[in-house]
Amino acid sequence: MSDLKKYIHGRKNREKRFARGYDEGFEQFKIGAVLKQARESAGLTQEELALKLKTKKTAISRIENHAEDIKLSTLEKVASALGKKLQVKIA
Repeated sequence: MSDLKKYIHGRKNREKRFARGYDEGFEQFKIGAVLKQARESAGLTQEELALKLKTKKTAISRIENHAEDIKLSTLEKVASALGKKLQVKIA
């Protein structure tokens, strides 16, 4: 386990508020990272995806970097523009 992982693990065990905030933030980050990876795998730039979605490049950047409160309908539109299907999983 890396020093960073040890630090995060220890702090999450000591501070429940930190643990909640960290987990929520990580989930939001993960959504944006998955969307960016899917866009890049499709060979599209942010600008090209924005054109397909009839929006601006800044909107795509915001989604990829700050995916909090993103609507399911927006995720569906992005997936469709990338030639993908959206799957939601509750685990």
